[in-house]
Amino acid sequence: MKSRFVMIAPLLAALVLGGTAMAATTTTPNTVSVTYDHPENFSEAIKERSFAPSRESDTYLKTLRVYMEKRAARILPPGERLDIVVTDIDLAGSFEPWHGIRMQDVRIIRSIYPPRIDLHFRLLGADGKVLREGTRKLRDPGFLDSGITTMQNTPLIYEKVMIDRWLRKGPDKL
Repeated sequence: MKSRFVMIAPLLAALVLGGTAMAATTTTPNTVSVTYDHPENFSEAIKERSFAPSRESDTYLKTLRVYMEKRAARILPPGERLDIVVTDIDLAGSFEPWHGIRMQDVRIIRSIYPPRIDLHFRLLGADGKVLREGTRKLRDPGFLDSGITTMQNTPLIYEKVMIDRWLRKGPDKL
């Protein structure tokens, strides 16, 4: 029963708090947690509501949460825990509705629309003490020059590369 409660507790906490944070369920509940602080106010959500309302979706949140949890769990030494609260996301590309009605839901990838993720993190040691804490503004202004193309058919590839670059620094330099 205890392991079942660990998976349900974050969801219950989000409901009790009025749904201000999106609950994080993870396969590594004792290692990494990723939550979203008011995702309805993220730059991406506002952009979709304004420019492409028929496309509005939060599926990217689940994809990024799962990705961050899995990737971060790989870098942590045994016993350490990483809590990440994402405060804003703006995916690579944007909508350009002035191209006409047929193009209103098409995300245009240009260098002037780089990916952005703002977050706060807390790294805890095995004893529960805070080892490192901080705020990061992940940016990749040269994302189109990295050799990655959307033809690789990986959803959110530019954001994932940016997350990997941050995590690759390791727990000592997050």
